[in-house]
Amino acid sequence: MFVRAYLRGSTDEQDANRARGQLQNFSTQHGVQIASWYVENASGASIARPELSRLLNDAHDGDVILIEAIDRLSRLNHDDWRHLRGELNNKGLRVVALDLPTSYLALSLSGQAADDFTARILDAVNGMMLDTLAAVARKDYEDRRYRQQQGIEKARAEGKFKGRQKNLKLRQQIDQLLKSRHADGSGYSIREVAKVLKCSTNTVMSVKSDGV
Repeated sequence: MFVRAYLRGSTDEQDANRARGQLQNFSTQHGVQIASWYVENASGASIARPELSRLLNDAHDGDVILIEAIDRLSRLNHDDWRHLRGELNNKGLRVVALDLPTSYLALSLSGQAADDFTARILDAVNGMMLDTLAAVARKDYEDRRYRQQQGIEKARAEGKFKGRQKNLKLRQQIDQLLKSRHADGSGYSIREVAKVLKCSTNTVMSVKSDGV
């Protein structure tokens, strides 16, 4: 059994590694080791996440995806969530989330032969809970977006809305790193820059195409 930890921050200003210690302590308490880490800054409402895609490509039947909370994996709409759930099911992956205690059993059952009935009951219960919490996470996302839009409209009416300000310091660092070279003369890839500066690949691509 391989345990693959997935960490996600929503924006470049958030520390995607914030929950690393929690996941490490959890795995130690349950007698398992985290084989690999996948860390990124990207919206949970988007299914196009490079590190999540890399995790799914790396994973094999019986592997466990360890996350802090279901909303770190998904704030997806109904169709995108069904697509992601289909990928998880097709690859035989189980999700263990710190905010979903019933999912902890996957760690013990994946490491030993479980009878078919027990495994199917576990999958059914956790599947239902995953769907429920994913729906709650999406509802929370939509509610926050609605309240944000209300605030923007009010600020516009009062002549106070300035729009989202770019992180100029971060964009300058990205620009400098994109222009830098490795010892062998090759340039830094978008993913490398994002990893070094702990920002999203979308932000790096924005600087690369539009400049600082």
